[in-house]
Amino acid sequence: MDINSTTINPACKTNQNHFQVFRKKIISRTYFKLHQPPMLKINIVLWLTICSGSLFAQFAPDTSGKAPGIYNFKEISITGIRNIKGMGHLKDEGNCVIYAGKKTEGLLLDSVDANTAQSNPRQLLGRLPGAVFSETQGSGFPSNGIGFRGLDPTQSIETNTRQNGYNISADIFGYNESYFIPPFEAVQRIEVIRGASSLQFGPQFGGVINYIIKQAPDKPFGFEAEATVGSFGFVNLFTALGGTVKKFSYYGYFQFGTAQGWRPNSDYRQYNGFARIQYKPIDKITIGLEYTAMQNRIHMPGGLDDAQFAADPRASYRARNWLTSPWNIAALTFDYNINSHVDLSVRAAYMHSARNLVWRNEDGGPQTLDTISPATNQYDNREVEREQFDNFTIEARVAVKYNIRKTHNTLAAGVRFYDGLLGRQEGGLGTTASDFDLTLVDPMWEDNLRFTTINVAPFVENIFRVTPRFSITPGFRFEFIRSTAEGYTSDENGDELDAAGAKNRFIPLAGIGLQVNTTYTTQLYANCSQAYRPIDFAQLSPFGSTSRIDPNMKDASGFNVDLGWRGKVKSYFIYDLSAFYLQYNNRVGLVQKTDDNGNLYTLRTNVANSAHIGAETYIEVFPMRFIPGSEKYGQFSFYNSFSYIHARYTSGEFKGNYVENAPAFIERLGITYAIADFSTTFNYSYTTKSYSDAGNTVYSEDATVGLIPAYGVFDLSAAFKFLKHYHLKAGVNNLGGANYFTKRTDEYPGPGIIPAIGRSFYVGLGANF
Repeated sequence: MDINSTTINPACKTNQNHFQVFRKKIISRTYFKLHQPPMLKINIVLWLTICSGSLFAQFAPDTSGKAPGIYNFKEISITGIRNIKGMGHLKDEGNCVIYAGKKTEGLLLDSVDANTAQSNPRQLLGRLPGAVFSETQGSGFPSNGIGFRGLDPTQSIETNTRQNGYNISADIFGYNESYFIPPFEAVQRIEVIRGASSLQFGPQFGGVINYIIKQAPDKPFGFEAEATVGSFGFVNLFTALGGTVKKFSYYGYFQFGTAQGWRPNSDYRQYNGFARIQYKPIDKITIGLEYTAMQNRIHMPGGLDDAQFAADPRASYRARNWLTSPWNIAALTFDYNINSHVDLSVRAAYMHSARNLVWRNEDGGPQTLDTISPATNQYDNREVEREQFDNFTIEARVAVKYNIRKTHNTLAAGVRFYDGLLGRQEGGLGTTASDFDLTLVDPMWEDNLRFTTINVAPFVENIFRVTPRFSITPGFRFEFIRSTAEGYTSDENGDELDAAGAKNRFIPLAGIGLQVNTTYTTQLYANCSQAYRPIDFAQLSPFGSTSRIDPNMKDASGFNVDLGWRGKVKSYFIYDLSAFYLQYNNRVGLVQKTDDNGNLYTLRTNVANSAHIGAETYIEVFPMRFIPGSEKYGQFSFYNSFSYIHARYTSGEFKGNYVENAPAFIERLGITYAIADFSTTFNYSYTTKSYSDAGNTVYSEDATVGLIPAYGVFDLSAAFKFLKHYHLKAGVNNLGGANYFTKRTDEYPGPGIIPAIGRSFYVGLGANF
C-alpha cells in the first residue's frame, strides 16, 4: 500500500485574484448565516477553508514547466516518531485488489504519537472519521471493537477484520466477532475500506479493517523491545526480532500484558505471539508461512445499572465471572509477479480457536447480587459455556493489466472458499467456586449445538480508464452460502428441542465506482455497492445472552453509497471530505417488551429498515510549512476528524427513532508538536449521545437498554528518542477523569452498563537495533 501515492494529473488554470475574492465571500457569508450547533459551525468553516484553499492551489497556473501527462511518484517509507502524513488513502490498485473509486484510509502507526502498548483506540484509530469504539478494556474485555457509520462496534461484528489480508475473526457469517487483534507495537499500518469493500472482501455493511504486521528488516538481524508500565497494575512487555538472509526473511514477536484493572475483578493477563518466514526463490515469487497465537485469562467485573453507575462507576458486584479466548491462526501466502501485466496472490488460513466462559447466571440483571446463600453457606452454582471455532479460508486473486487504445486498464478477479465449524455448548452447571474453573458438576448442557458453514464466492472488478483523468470501476460478486445445524436446545421450561436443519443461499452483489483525478494530488470519488448479512443458526442462539430471541429473524440486505473529494495541497493540507448513504433492511436490534406477568425483557429481532445518512471529513494542516525557515523551531500540525450520522428507522413500529449505537456527531481533534527527537500530541474526542435499543429508551429498570450519554475525553502522549537506538514514551489517558461508558450489553461482560476506564498514566522505554 502507498499512502498518499496515487496516479495524478496536471492542474487546470484560472484567475487567482477572482478566486481569492470568491473564497473570502463564500466563507464569511456561510458562517454567519448558519444556525447550527457550534461544533457543526466550526467544522463547516474548516471544510470550506480547506476546500477553497485546495481549489485555489489546484486551479493556480502550473509553473513547474512539466508537460501534461501522468506522473507516478516513488514509494516513500516513513520512519521515526513523527506525526507527518500519518493518514492517507490507498492507491488505485495493489496486491491484486482494486481501490479506485472507493473510500479508503491508510494509517502509518510509526508516524503517530499514540499509546500502542495499551491499544488506546481513541489515539490509534481516532483519526478514522465516524469510528465508534466499544471501550471495554478496563471492564472485562481487552479487545476493543470498532464500528462505522452507526453500526454495532461490539467485537467489530459488522466489520470484516483481517491481518495481512486474511480473516482473523471467529466466523465470517455465523459469528463474525473479533476476539483477537494484533498488538499495535507489531503493526506497521492499518488499511480501512468502507462499505464498498463488499465486492472483493465479503458482503458486510461495515467494510474492512486490515492490520498489516511489520516486515523483516533488510539486514541479517534486527531487534526491538519495549517495556511499559502504568496505572492499576498495568505491565506490557513486547519483543520482536527479524532479518533477511539471502533469499530468506523472518520476523516474529512476543507480547505479554497484564493489569489489575480500573475496577475490582477486572484483572487480566494475555500472551501474544507471531512468527513469519518468507522465501523468494526468484525475484518474482514470494512464499510465506505465518503463525499467530494468543492465550488469555480475563476477569469480568460485570455490568452496572444506572443507579450503580451514578453512585460509583468503579464498583463491581461480580467476582466470579471469567473468560478465556485462546486464538490460533496458521496462514500460507503466495505472491507471484508472473510478468509486467499479470500478478497472482493467494492467502490460505486455518483457524483453531475457542471462547470459554464461566459466570454467575445473570437472570435478573446487575441489581441481583451474587451473594452466599444462608441455607447452603455457599454461592450459587455458576454457568459454564464453551465455544470452538475451526475454519479454513482460501482466497486466490489475479490482476491483469491491459490497454484499450491508449488507456491503461486493470482487471482484478478471484474466488474465496470457506469451510467453518462452530461448536456451542451452553447452560452447563458449574461449581460454586470463585476462581477460573470450567468444571461441570453435571455433564449435561442446556444447549449443545454444532453449526457448519460453506461459502464459495467468486468476484470481479475492472478499472476502465476512459481518459487519463476519469475511470469507471464496475464490479460483481456472487455468494453461495450453505449453513447447517445439528444438536439440541432447551426452551424456557427446560424441554429439549431438536435444532437440526440446513439452508442454502445464493446472493448476487453488484457495484460501481467512479473516480476523477482533478489535479496531480486530488481526486473525486463515488461508489455504490450492495451489502448483505445472513442470519445464521448461531445468531439465533447468541452466546451468553439474557435477551429472548426471535426464531423467525430474516437476513439483512442493503447498500452503501459514497461521494467524496480527497487529496493534499502541496505540503500544507491533507483532506478527505465525503458524504455517505447506508441503507440497512431488516436490521437486527434490541426491543424492550413486557411479558404477561408485567415483567420487562429485551427481544433480539428484526426491528425494521434503517437509513444512515451523513458526512465524514478528515483534515490535517501543517501551518509552519507556510513560513520559510521555520523548520528550526520544529514542526506543528493539527488534525480534525469529524462525522455527522443521521441514522433513523424508516419503517415499522419505531419509524423515526434513532438507530442503536449511532451518535449524531463524533468529533476528534489532535495537536502535535515535534522538534528534533521529541514529539507530543494532545487529543480530544467528543461523541454525542446514542441509544442502546430501537425504542430509544432513556431509562429502564433493565440496564441493558437506555441512554448512552455524550462524553468528551482528553489524551496526552509524548515520545523522545535518544542515543540513536532508544526511545521513551509517556502519557495520560482520559486526562480529565471523565466518567462515561460506550456500551450497554445483554451479554458478557455484563449485562448492563460497561464503564470505560478512568484517568490512567503510562510510561515506556524501548530500544531498536
